[in-house]
Amino acid sequence: MSLIDNTILFVKKQLQNAEGGHDWFHIERVYKNALLIAQNEECNLEIVKLGALLHDIADSKFHNGDETVGPKIAREFLEKEKVKEETIYHLLNIIENISFKGGNFERKFNSKELDIVQDADRLDALGAIGIARTFNYGGFKNRAIYNPNIAPNLKMSKEEYKNSEAPTINHFYEKLLLLKDKMNTESGKKLAQERHVFMEKFLSQFYAEWDGSL
Repeated sequence: MSLIDNTILFVKKQLQNAEGGHDWFHIERVYKNALLIAQNEECNLEIVKLGALLHDIADSKFHNGDETVGPKIAREFLEKEKVKEETIYHLLNIIENISFKGGNFERKFNSKELDIVQDADRLDALGAIGIARTFNYGGFKNRAIYNPNIAPNLKMSKEEYKNSEAPTINHFYEKLLLLKDKMNTESGKKLAQERHVFMEKFLSQFYAEWDGSL
């Protein structure tokens, strides 16, 4: 089998018990998004594919905030597959720099492949899928859906963002609605805009129902 095929099998096994918003199907959607965006970009397609497949191999949210677990697992797998060190280095930098981290995190590595995979991952946090994932994770963490007395915090540090227990609706303002202006590629920006508008419509409907005016 090819390296991509082996990676798919590895990721499926690794994430077989993962939370619903960060499971294999999340990876598969990001993979498809990445391929779509890459059609319009000059890039190393193998690195895009591997980056998309491995970007959430061990999300720090599910490992007590430890951001070293994902890169470690990815490195062990890639070395076992005899992938070149240059490629491993690139992929580990994608994994380490892809996350939102409260929006106050500056990437320490740049490449067109990271741009593509990051856009693909952010697209999966937008639109109907993004809404579903957000409430799934909120339920997983037993968070309130909404509390009008708790305002969103747009100036959180990385640590505050990681440890936040705010109501799920706040996450729209603290992350999701900010993503369309943080996209890297032209294709990503266009796709994000449509999903962004869908979320705005959802929020309008949500508040109307909450207030009893609809």
